[in-house]
Amino acid sequence: MRIKAALPKYEIYFYNTVLCMAMFWAASWIFEVSSSNANRKAFKTSVKPGWYYFGRKMDTADFEWMMWFSTFREHILFALSGHVLFAKICSMLAPQYRSLVYLVYGLLAVWTSMGWTYVTLILSHCILLYSISLVKIRWLCFVTGLCTLATFKCEPFVSWQAGFVEGDFDLRHILFYGGCGFTIMRCMSFALENCERKDGNYNILELLKYNFYLPFFYFGPIMTFDKFYVQANKSDLTRKEWEMWNISVQGLIHLGVIIVVDVLFHFMYILTIPTDMKLLKHLSDWALVGLAYFNLVYDWVKAAVMFGVINTVSRLDHLDPPKPPKCITLLYVFAETHFDRGINEWLCKYVYDYLGGKHENVVEELVATLCTFGVTILWLGPCEVVLIWAFFNCFGLNFELWTAKFFAMEPFASFETAMSEATSRRIRAVFNTFNFWCIVLYNILALNSLDFAKLVAKRLLLKGFPITTIIVMFVTYCLIQVIKERERRQALIDDPDPLPPAPPPNAAAAATSPTGAAATPTAAAQPAVDPSKEKAE
Repeated sequence: MRIKAALPKYEIYFYNTVLCMAMFWAASWIFEVSSSNANRKAFKTSVKPGWYYFGRKMDTADFEWMMWFSTFREHILFALSGHVLFAKICSMLAPQYRSLVYLVYGLLAVWTSMGWTYVTLILSHCILLYSISLVKIRWLCFVTGLCTLATFKCEPFVSWQAGFVEGDFDLRHILFYGGCGFTIMRCMSFALENCERKDGNYNILELLKYNFYLPFFYFGPIMTFDKFYVQANKSDLTRKEWEMWNISVQGLIHLGVIIVVDVLFHFMYILTIPTDMKLLKHLSDWALVGLAYFNLVYDWVKAAVMFGVINTVSRLDHLDPPKPPKCITLLYVFAETHFDRGINEWLCKYVYDYLGGKHENVVEELVATLCTFGVTILWLGPCEVVLIWAFFNCFGLNFELWTAKFFAMEPFASFETAMSEATSRRIRAVFNTFNFWCIVLYNILALNSLDFAKLVAKRLLLKGFPITTIIVMFVTYCLIQVIKERERRQALIDDPDPLPPAPPPNAAAAATSPTGAAATPTAAAQPAVDPSKEKAE
């Protein structure tokens, strides 16, 4: 298999060395820009005094990160700790009712934070989609769910429904949109799974248990109903060996990552600098390219930590939540690009895989990707940046299939078969290099701004050509080879190559014995091996 193609060790060492040097070089440029512009007037709103021990200012541009781990961390910790405490007590005393305890605690937490009118709004959407699910018409459930989701993205429905939230506080809008959006997606999952059920219907109480599970309610991730139903209602709550140890280690790792990110925010203002276009135009090519890359890496770290904290709590409840997203550093194909594995699994199950089948037919793949990104646009909220982002990612996903189909034709297939596996891996890495930067440019468009993405593309491909372009592409090529080496080692672990059959003992003895010539007639007298069996072996 091509994924198991190996390169010489010295070549892999060279790629790792080049990659590490390039990362440190780009980080040094960003550190220099951050230090020299810490008191810049444009930075006053987002660069504020940080930890006393460092004596430096800190990048606080990401409201979501600061909300989770600084501003409202006490409130979030209190709510999650209460959930863990009550869930543990119920698991010890009456494990068969633990899902009901999740429901009661979640309802009380949402009621306390957002008011009873907000709870009424959520319940009305749940009842509506539950009623539609009883008809068991898949397309009707899907259309109803999308129309309901659209009411949270379009005026005047948004303003009218937002009036159901009592009080005015900093988290009001985030909790409102997060709770409502994830509620609709969960209700759609419930309705679609109910359509697939052959005998009877699920109880509405199961929908409420599923929706008001507090760790997932406001911020996700989304777990499809079929998985949640099985895991939340299982009677055997015994844990695997070392499971609690792994959960504890996971929690400590997340705590360590939070501290490391906060420390780095004192030295590299990777979130504030892209907002100042005047400063960006005077930055070096390395600083600009490094900013684009580190912004994507940070967004992955944020998603991994936030979902990781929630997943740790849910694992204590004997659930198996969606895994964190795959690191952007390990991505070079559009098919694996996502920052929320829960939404990704939801879209793949109910839209992409359902319409695309085996993803081999070009027309089916085009229809599947168009519908998938259509739902994604509605989920994110239609606007210019989201539409551009969806168009380019949809095109990239289809272009990968078109390219694979094209190079599977003759004479390209014969060329690749004739060359060595190592050469094939190097050529594929060259194509993956350009694919990697397409992924980077398309996604910083959504994470930062259209102007920042245009400036990076212009500097990388036009103004910096040929020196910057060649150097950056070569470093990216080294990164792709490092990723492929990691995939190769993982493939050998998951699917080890079979060991060659050991030679028969009598044959080995005959080859080494001085009377080997005399043993030849005896060996020849043995029955011949069946060619078909030999080929199968």
